[in-house]
Amino acid sequence: MQQVILIFIGGGLGSLCRYGLARWITNHASGFPLATFAANVLSCLVLGIVLALSLKNSVSDTTRLMLITGFCGGFSTFSTFSNETLQLLQTGAYTTAFANVFISLLVCIATIYLGMRLVG
Repeated sequence: MQQVILIFIGGGLGSLCRYGLARWITNHASGFPLATFAANVLSCLVLGIVLALSLKNSVSDTTRLMLITGFCGGFSTFSTFSNETLQLLQTGAYTTAFANVFISLLVCIATIYLGMRLVG
C-alpha cells in the first residue's frame, strides 16, 4: 500500500509540474508544441538520472517507483503529444507534425542517455 501512495504522490507532483510548465511556456511560444516537448524531455532527464542511480543501488525501490512511475508518469505525456501531432496534421502543418515526432523521439532518447551519463 505504501508503494501505491508514493506513486500517487509522485504522479500528482509530476502532473502539477507539467501544468505549471505548460502555463508558463504557452505564454512564451507559438506553433510547435513546445510545452509538451519540454515536459517530455525533462521527464526523460529525470528518468535517466533515477535509472542510473537505481542501477548503482543508490536509490531505493520505493523512491524509484515514486520518481519513475509516479513523477515521470505524471510529468510526461504521450497522449497530449499524440493529440497535438494529430491536430498539426489535421490543420495541414505536416512539416511541424513530423518534426514534432522525430525531434521528440530523438531528443527524448538522447536525454535519457544523457541523464544516465550524468550519474555514471
